[in-house]
Amino acid sequence: MQTAEALVLDSQDYLAWEALQEHKHEFINGEVFAMGDARREHVVVSGNVFAVLKQHLRGTPCQAYISDMKLHAEQQNAFYYPDVIVSCDKDDQKADQFLSNPTLIVEVLSDSTEAYDRGIKFAAYRHLTSLKEYVLVDIKTMSVECFRRTDDDNWLLHVTTKQDACHFDSIELSVAMADIFEGIEGAKTA
Repeated sequence: MQTAEALVLDSQDYLAWEALQEHKHEFINGEVFAMGDARREHVVVSGNVFAVLKQHLRGTPCQAYISDMKLHAEQQNAFYYPDVIVSCDKDDQKADQFLSNPTLIVEVLSDSTEAYDRGIKFAAYRHLTSLKEYVLVDIKTMSVECFRRTDDDNWLLHVTTKQDACHFDSIELSVAMADIFEGIEGAKTA
């Protein structure tokens, strides 16, 4: 992430400005950050996760969104572009530019964003009261880290590797790891 031309905007100005941009930018408390291009493996895995979630959610009140939909973290005065979002919120279903009440967020890690996804983003996401699960997909280790919010508002980590099935408790779904990593060299497909 790089600051985009040292822009300092309020959130409404950011939304208007971002709608005119060719490339995506995240917004954190007045600062705008240019997003880099994703690598092929990142796009493939994000697409795999989105496809599985979209199919599973068909006919439910929940909807899956891919990386072009912004997420508003109001307490942090921030807008992010998660790789995949699931929202079951009626207001989000009518949203035009951004979602505010996610149930599940998935980030596919890359060398350039891993620390950011684990740190600043997760810290902001934890303030979203609707969020039940935050999932980090690591292509290098072929593993999935699922942080689940507990009843006492703590976050419990569940790690899935290799041949195990990954469980998304918030939407009652189990996914084979082969489906998440399909099309990635070194991933075993059934």
